[in-house]
Amino acid sequence: MIPRWEFKPRHHALLAMVKSYRRDLSLACGCMVVAAACEGATAYLIKYAVDEIFIARNEWWLRMIPLAVVAAFFLKSVSTYGQGYLMHRVGRGIIRKLRNRMYDRIQDLPLQFFQEEKTGGLISRLTNDVNIVRHMVSNAVTYSMKEVCTVVVLVFVIFQLDWEMAILAFGVLPFAFFPMIRFGRRIRKLSTRGQEATAEMTAFLHETIAGAKIVKAFGMEAYEKRRFFDRTQRLYRIDMREAKIEEMTSPLMEFIAGVGIAVAIFYGGYRVLNGDLTPGTFTGVITAILSLYRPIKRISKLNNAVQRGLAASDRIFDILERMPEAREAATQLTFDAPPRVITFENVSFCYDPQNGLPVLQDINLEARSGQVIALVGMSGGGKTSLVNLIPRFYDVTGGCIRIDGEDIRQFSLAALRRQIAIVTQEPILFNESLRANIAYGNRQATEAQILQAARTAYAYDFGAALPQGLDTRIGELGSRLSGGERQRICIARALLKNAPILILDEATSALDSEAEILVQKALENLMAGRTTFVIAHRLSTIVHADHIIVLVGGRIVEEGAHDALLARRREYYKLYQMQFGGHSENGPPVSGI
Repeated sequence: MIPRWEFKPRHHALLAMVKSYRRDLSLACGCMVVAAACEGATAYLIKYAVDEIFIARNEWWLRMIPLAVVAAFFLKSVSTYGQGYLMHRVGRGIIRKLRNRMYDRIQDLPLQFFQEEKTGGLISRLTNDVNIVRHMVSNAVTYSMKEVCTVVVLVFVIFQLDWEMAILAFGVLPFAFFPMIRFGRRIRKLSTRGQEATAEMTAFLHETIAGAKIVKAFGMEAYEKRRFFDRTQRLYRIDMREAKIEEMTSPLMEFIAGVGIAVAIFYGGYRVLNGDLTPGTFTGVITAILSLYRPIKRISKLNNAVQRGLAASDRIFDILERMPEAREAATQLTFDAPPRVITFENVSFCYDPQNGLPVLQDINLEARSGQVIALVGMSGGGKTSLVNLIPRFYDVTGGCIRIDGEDIRQFSLAALRRQIAIVTQEPILFNESLRANIAYGNRQATEAQILQAARTAYAYDFGAALPQGLDTRIGELGSRLSGGERQRICIARALLKNAPILILDEATSALDSEAEILVQKALENLMAGRTTFVIAHRLSTIVHADHIIVLVGGRIVEEGAHDALLARRREYYKLYQMQFGGHSENGPPVSGI
């Protein structure tokens, strides 16, 4: 009976990756066979050492056997090294492919996936879970193959030396596999729980370290410490239960092996005393049996490692088997000219079409080239959801969005998103140089284009004043810059992309008045000649918009120009009064957008 490893179709995909290294695997198997043969040869050499040297007192064997032992151990050492190196190369190559496939799939998953999953949990799968699979492939599978080869050779040697002793010794062998199978299943379940607990702890660390300022501002250090200690305690309990089961395997295997060896010694010794068996053969068989139970015991431990690896691979394939974001149409149109008209036709949208409530309903809207479309309304009205439909971060659940008469689902995602630039409320920057962040959407940009984008976005002066100028690394999420500076870098990035459609999602709402003035100037430069969708809480920033849309509960309840909407004294007027209740209907003087 062999361990039941319960392979699933996803595990066959992992095996296919292993098979892609056929050359290395074949060489490694050759090394394993040589190493196993050397192990078996040792039992024969001991037989001849006892019979020919100690009993027959043959000097020729006295000279030859030590040389043969040295040669056998030398070949075994070289083969073991070759097998280990080749299998580590296979294991690390597979892990590299797995990590690349995981990251490739993660990048292709829809935005909703990232809103549902914890960042720390994804990091844990890419690091901790993949390392467990690496251990399974590089070590567990490698050494299990080696031990199986050794077992096969030693079984052959024992039967060659004396088949009767072999049958008695192997009579207890099936019992050795029962704890291996039973414990292996429990190890796999506990390993899954342990990996989940590790992912939860990683996610917790990511949140609390990223939010260190808030933790300290509210004096919650002690609270967060307790929460972390609770998570480590949970992981500790799972690890100890796993260790308890794993450490029970070896003693049971050793006891069973001891019974088999005792039976072989009793029966073999009885035959030696009766002259039916030579001392050398008896010694060789016992040596081979002792050598045989060692790899069997190691296989039981390796089975536990395989169970952990299979549990980790399940978590990895949960990501790999996810459907990528919005599916591409068979036609995959491209753009021959910049978009002229964007039309929403009876658009409805729901994040969960099966059970959720609609976020947008019956949206009809037209935006022409160069127009500024402002979206206003209370939080939760559906403004961000609406603009997220344009680059197909989500797909409509009813109606359609057209660009120049073509449903946007007929365009390739890459072609569609090349037409769109986005500046969000929260500036998203990377821990690279300021120059690299500006050129993020246009890696082929020239130095002159980068500098021009920085100047147009009012980002050049403060960038040039940094220690290494535009080559200065700006820290995680741009932490070394102020809020206004980060936002201007994002505007420079959008400028350099030079997309005809622009989405501004509350791009100035988090800034102070002084920073807002500079950012608004940069935005004016960015919006020039582009079709722009603006989400704004500050109505002072959109009074000059060509068309203002008021969203309430996912529906358009009002639309028109600023003055006309004020004159109607409906929803827009209420919003305006909430912000400028003490001012005239036309509100305070404003400039820019």
